[in-house]
Amino acid sequence: MVDYNNEVKERWGNTEAYAEFSEKTKVYSKERFADINTGLEYIFRDFAELMQSGAEPDSSDAQVLVKKLQDYITENYYTCTDDILAGLGQMYVADERFKNNIDKYADGTAEYVSKAIRAYIR
Repeated sequence: MVDYNNEVKERWGNTEAYAEFSEKTKVYSKERFADINTGLEYIFRDFAELMQSGAEPDSSDAQVLVKKLQDYITENYYTCTDDILAGLGQMYVADERFKNNIDKYADGTAEYVSKAIRAYIR
């Protein structure tokens, strides 16, 4: 697994969200991080299943999942404001690493999540 810690610290190290992340996660064990990451993967899997069912990104079911994603990030990492969520939605499709990781559940999942986030933020 690639370690992105240096990149993350360089890009967001001076933000409140990064400070909150550092404080919140400093007591997390490897197992706790693994459990949290698994929970996040389940959310993206749910997005893939919803997309494959034919639900539109602005459907109520997709919007419930966006809220679940935002709450999950807030609970486990840092306060995920609407602005931060919008940035994540853009990053999910702009950064090939994120896109490929999310699309492992189904091709197009990253774009679907990004569109669902845009609809949620509106």
